[in-house]
Amino acid sequence: MVLVSSNANNLLSKLAKGNGHGEDSPYFDGWKAYDTDPFHPIMNPRGVIQMGLAENQLSFEFVEDWIKNNPQASICSVEGLDEFKDIAIFQDYHGLPEFRNAVANFMGKVRGDRVKFDPDRVVMSGGATGAHETVAFCLADPGEAFLVPVPYYPGFDRDLRWRTGVKIVPVVCNSSNNFKLTREALETAYEKAQESNIKIKGLLITNPSNPLGIVYDRQTLETAVAFINQKKIHLVCDEIYAATVFTEPGFISISEVIENDTKCDKNLIHVVYSLSKDMGFPGFRVGIIYSYNDAVVNCARKMSSFGLVSSQTQHLIASMLSDDEFVESFLVGSAKKLAARHRNFTRGLAQVGIGYLRGSGGLFLWMDLRHLLTEKTLEAEMALWRVIINDVKLNVSPGSSFHCSEPGWFRVCFANMDDNTMEISITRIRNFVLQNKEVTTKIKKQKFCWRQSSLELRLSSRRLEDIMSPHSPLPQSPMLRATT
Repeated sequence: MVLVSSNANNLLSKLAKGNGHGEDSPYFDGWKAYDTDPFHPIMNPRGVIQMGLAENQLSFEFVEDWIKNNPQASICSVEGLDEFKDIAIFQDYHGLPEFRNAVANFMGKVRGDRVKFDPDRVVMSGGATGAHETVAFCLADPGEAFLVPVPYYPGFDRDLRWRTGVKIVPVVCNSSNNFKLTREALETAYEKAQESNIKIKGLLITNPSNPLGIVYDRQTLETAVAFINQKKIHLVCDEIYAATVFTEPGFISISEVIENDTKCDKNLIHVVYSLSKDMGFPGFRVGIIYSYNDAVVNCARKMSSFGLVSSQTQHLIASMLSDDEFVESFLVGSAKKLAARHRNFTRGLAQVGIGYLRGSGGLFLWMDLRHLLTEKTLEAEMALWRVIINDVKLNVSPGSSFHCSEPGWFRVCFANMDDNTMEISITRIRNFVLQNKEVTTKIKKQKFCWRQSSLELRLSSRRLEDIMSPHSPLPQSPMLRATT
């Protein structure tokens, strides 16, 4: 039922009337554009292709095969009926013991068994969203803040801030050093917060990074640990993309870094994990808090009552992740599929001179379209983004929605679609770039592979006229409209 009274808002709380969720961001606007005109190869071939969703749909065949061979894992099957009653009745918010054991084991497998995880420290939550909010509630009071390196996932504005009253203080990173997180950047952000009388309670990092697709090296992680120990603040590590690393450099968990660090106060270290990205199970809402702080574990476990994982899901996940042979084959197979998709997609970008930040993990690229801007401004980035959404019909996310201070960067997701849809998206990108004569001329002059640090641009030796589709979905160059 919809309230029609002009005074309807007066009946609501400040939280309900506010815009703390952050839906007025281009990140969410792109999703709305897709929802109103979704691509379908038959029903709507000119619709918007969803490239704003960081989802792994490449590895479902491994899971589907396992489910076919293990029908008893579901209590809603003839084979699993004997366990239906025991699973369907009330379960303690600690979670099923077999679930916590399986998750702890899986977290270790993802990290190459270089570190062990204690099942008694595994706290479940309704996805990483709920996990982040719970951690924020546990570590900070309203008005206090977390340092977060930029660019960062737009959902953090909702997860950390909306209902908790906690603030985010950006740690500025830029392309001059490939968005590396440095001690200098951390100190600058911390000092600015102090000057504004904002109390910093923690540092939140995402490893592998969303949206950058890079993994933090050991030195950077050690820098972060040393920083938070000196400041006596918390370190929250979002590691939800840990198993999406598909090439070198490999993933290093914060848990590995602190394993033998006698100077580190482990009470300050907390890990957020989930199965949404690594396993491709966002619909299952399996979020995990793993804290080295007993008080945080106890508090988070009580708060998990507001976002429990269903016992049926726990039972299925416990059975699946307890199968070591399956876990091993899944991790290897998923990495191979992600590597192949990444390779094919970046090859398509290189054919028209589009660069990207070289990364080894994640389900996306940090794509460099700075050369397509009419000027180096946020307004020009938004104009370009509107053309890509409305004319090219691709939902990619502008860097400004990730709080990036440099216009022209875009996050583009590549693992949430089938091969045919990916090829169509590459064709659209190709035609879009080649129809701009100025850009085409510049690309034709390039004859060799060009690299600048880890910012990679590869140019094909093939003639651009040969790779351009004669059936362009665009009647004229959309770049002409981007100048208005």
